[in-house]
Amino acid sequence: METFEMNKKAIHLLEQWDPFDEGEKAYELEIVDVVAELHRLDHPADLAKKIREIYEHSYEMWIPIEKCVQISYKLLAIKYEAKCIV
Repeated sequence: METFEMNKKAIHLLEQWDPFDEGEKAYELEIVDVVAELHRLDHPADLAKKIREIYEHSYEMWIPIEKCVQISYKLLAIKYEAKCIV
């Protein structure tokens, strides 16, 4: 899987994730930032903290870290599949 496909799958997953019940098109800027961090980070806890920070900065609302960890594992699975690490 190439980087383009990885980004596409990650974006689709994040569009489905709606932590504040705003609708799937509400998080376009946050999704771009999270995908950029996905390329940079490899540890689920680090990615989860960054996801939480990105969404909380935009919405000024708290997300339980457990929810961020769940989505970070799914995103990293996409990344590892793309890099043929799995």
